[in-house]
Amino acid sequence: MKTIVMIILILLVLMIGENLRELHYFQVTTYQIKSGKLKELKKTRKIVFLSDLHNCSYGKDNEELLAAIMREHPNMILIGGDMLVRADGCSYEQTLKFLSKLPEICEVYCANGNHEQKLKEYPEEYEQSYEDYKRRLVAAGIHLLENESAEVCWDDIRIKITGLEIPLSGYERFRARRVEQEEVEERIGLSDSAYQILLAHHPAYMEAYKAWGADLILSGHYHGGVAQIPGIGGVIAPDFRLFPRYSGGLYEENDAAIVVSKGLGTHSVPVRLFNPAELIVLEFGES
Repeated sequence: MKTIVMIILILLVLMIGENLRELHYFQVTTYQIKSGKLKELKKTRKIVFLSDLHNCSYGKDNEELLAAIMREHPNMILIGGDMLVRADGCSYEQTLKFLSKLPEICEVYCANGNHEQKLKEYPEEYEQSYEDYKRRLVAAGIHLLENESAEVCWDDIRIKITGLEIPLSGYERFRARRVEQEEVEERIGLSDSAYQILLAHHPAYMEAYKAWGADLILSGHYHGGVAQIPGIGGVIAPDFRLFPRYSGGLYEENDAAIVVSKGLGTHSVPVRLFNPAELIVLEFGES
């Protein structure tokens, strides 16, 4: 019995140590994205995707994260939301300082997550000001997509980037209502023949996103499921659903590519286990 107790204690100490390590470390994850719509690309393009920073900082003023982004020499930076924490009184100054440096590297397009969206829709409940946050992002040169789209061209190929905000009721725990294709279309309009990149923070509604016509869906929100089990994936989502289907990684389904970030930070419950934070790099080439 003493031996069993000792083994359990050692395992607990190791797990706590690993959790502490992962809370102060991020990795760079690279995915190759292929599509028949990109067959005319003459050279590889690179996108850095950031999600779920939650006011965390890697080094002073996030210098480690900024340096990692600069080393990738991206053509574009996409932000998938929840870069701040909505809890009353949580300052976003450090996050704004970091984000404001990104347009010096390349074009930056940003969508909101549920934390930004709650600040926006319930301003009377929070000390922080969403309008101030938005104004300063835009002043820094960041394109903020609130159920809006922007278009760029890569070698005459139309690339449309859309930021989707779903109803906040879609984020509720236990009784979240489903989001369907029709509601996606009501919010962001119909897709067209361009290569469609959809920034959709919540990964639970992939069927609606795919039916809308997204070629690439970029999500986050689940923080990798807190802990990752090899061969299974994340254990639990923020809405308490167990073993969510899209907890983190690249999923290729029919003609769509889905990338779900494990996030860069945590909030409320600071736990990561076998689930390091990640900076995602997407490389685009001919299929």
